[in-house]
Amino acid sequence: MSYVAGAAQIGGVVAGAPLALGVMRQTRTRLEGRAGAGVLQPWRDLRKQLGKMSIIPIGTTIVFAAAPVVLSGTTLLIAAISPLVATGSPLDGAADLFAVVGLLFLGTVALTLAGIDTGTAFGGMGASRETVIAALVEPTILLSVFALSIPGGSSNLGALVASTLAHPSRVASLTGLLSAAALVIVIIAETGRLPVDNPATHLELTMVHEAMVLEYAGPKLALVEWASAMRLTVLLALLANLFLPWGIAGAAPSAVAVVAGVVAIVVKVVVLAVALASAEVFIAKLRLFRVPELLAGSFLLALLAVTAANFFTSHS
Repeated sequence: MSYVAGAAQIGGVVAGAPLALGVMRQTRTRLEGRAGAGVLQPWRDLRKQLGKMSIIPIGTTIVFAAAPVVLSGTTLLIAAISPLVATGSPLDGAADLFAVVGLLFLGTVALTLAGIDTGTAFGGMGASRETVIAALVEPTILLSVFALSIPGGSSNLGALVASTLAHPSRVASLTGLLSAAALVIVIIAETGRLPVDNPATHLELTMVHEAMVLEYAGPKLALVEWASAMRLTVLLALLANLFLPWGIAGAAPSAVAVVAGVVAIVVKVVVLAVALASAEVFIAKLRLFRVPELLAGSFLLALLAVTAANFFTSHS
C-alpha cells in the first residue's frame, strides 16, 4: 500500500494544487466584498492556456524552453518523496532535508535563468530579485527543519514526522515555535505571496515571479503556473505535517489509513490556505529593500531554533 500512498500524494498534488489556489483567491475576494470567479477558476485558466499556441521569443535558448519542465519535475519529485499522506513512501530514503531543499532551489534557479535568457529588462529585473530572495530563503529552510532534526536524530522528513507523532510535546517547545515561525515566513517568500510579492499584480516596479514569466504563453505558461501552485501546496502540506502530523498514515499503511491520510492532508492544506489568504487581505506589500530585512529576521529565528535545540538536547 506504500505505492498507493505515493500515487495518492502525486495525484492529490497535481489535481488539488489549482483548487488550493482557487480556495485562496476565493477567500480573498469574499473578504474584500467581491463575488469572485469561483474555486475552479485556476483549472479553467489552465485549460484555456493549454489550448493556446506556444510562443517562443526570438533569441532564447533551450534554457527558456526547459525551465517549465524542470520546475514542474522537481516539484512532482518533492511531492513523491515527502511524507504528505504516509511516512513510508517507496522513495522515503530520498526524502532527506538537503535533497528536498536542493530540488526546491533547482526549480528556482531554472526559472531565474529563463528570466535572464529572454534578454528583457523585466525578466532580468525579476531574476535578480528572485536570486536575492532565494539566497536567504533556502538556508532558512535548511536551518528550520535541521532544528527539528536535532532532537529527532535524523534529517529524513518521514523520520521527523514519525518522531513528532511519538513525542508531540516537541511541537510546543521553544525549538518548534521558532522553527514554525521561520518556516511560515520563508514559505510565503518562496511561493511569492504577500508581503514579499503580490501574485495579483503586474506592476513593473513590484513584481518578482510575474516578471520572470512574462514571455511565456500557451502550454508553457500553463505548466509554470501549475508548477507554482503545486509548490505552494506541497510546502503548505509539509508545514502542516512537520508540526501537526496527526492523521498521516504510517510506514505500512492500510487502505483505510491511506484514505484517512488523504482526507487529513486536504483539510490541513485548506485550513492553512484560508488562513494565509485571510492574512493577505490585511497585509500590505513590503518595499523591495525591506524584504531582505524580513528574510534575515526569519534566518535569525531559524538560527535561534537550532541553538535552542542543541541546548535542550545536551541538557536532557
